[in-house]
Amino acid sequence: MMKTQNPLITFLLILSLSFISSTAVADEYEIEHIQGDIYRFIDDRHRSVFLVTNEGIVLTDPLNPKAATWLKAEIKRLFNVPIKYVIYSHNHSDHIYGAKVFDDPDTVFIAHELAAQDIKITKADTVIPDVTFKDDMLISLGGHTIELRYHGPNDGRGSISMLFQPEKLLFIVDWIVIGRMPWQKLWSYDIQGMINSTQQVLDLDFDTFVGGHADIGNKFDVQRYLNYLQDLYDAVINGIHEGKSLDEIKKSVQLENYSDLKQFDQWLPLNIEGVHERLMEESGMGWRPDIK
Repeated sequence: MMKTQNPLITFLLILSLSFISSTAVADEYEIEHIQGDIYRFIDDRHRSVFLVTNEGIVLTDPLNPKAATWLKAEIKRLFNVPIKYVIYSHNHSDHIYGAKVFDDPDTVFIAHELAAQDIKITKADTVIPDVTFKDDMLISLGGHTIELRYHGPNDGRGSISMLFQPEKLLFIVDWIVIGRMPWQKLWSYDIQGMINSTQQVLDLDFDTFVGGHADIGNKFDVQRYLNYLQDLYDAVINGIHEGKSLDEIKKSVQLENYSDLKQFDQWLPLNIEGVHERLMEESGMGWRPDIK
């Protein structure tokens, strides 16, 4: 079992991390302590998390080469324990292209089988995972466990949830975003798949939510995000059935209950356009005989 950290050491470490944040303004990199032995790494609008134990570190998305180089040096300086595992959240390059910085014979790279397949087929410039899984996988290290789960299609290929125990912290990238609107036109998103996947993760035992973008939240925030997706989806579907054009749907759909979310005014029309495009093309509503 992992030894309990001395409170004074924890305090000094947090002060040290705060100092790092203030001196790394040029690159806007930041490491912040979240809870227990889990830390969040911030590179501008991207986030990843890592778990520190006396047996080594479990690192999630290594982002990009420049950010990963900075992070590797800081982890070495602050903790001086080896990187045992690197876990990819999914296949998108903006989250996993820093992996080569951590490539080492003693480091195991893990991803869902669909993410690994896409990385190989598309010849992505990153480390090919050593270990893959289909439905779920459990990693144990230093008295902690990380539960990896695939919830079906949602964003990209092989996008998974990562539940850290005993911290009850859930890390998900791209298909759940807290405190901010979903990304613009919802490129690469499977909207119904996102709804399905988010419904599933709400059944998991977590208290803290950390996303690959935007804010830290809790289960209530994840439920509110799901409510937004469902309300958005329903509003666009209803508008199509009413025979409205895309421009008419944009004007009529307000969703003011979510106006506090960052980028609401700028991205609501784009969210509507993205949902409309997927319904008309991918769901086939555009050529259904019951749709005017």
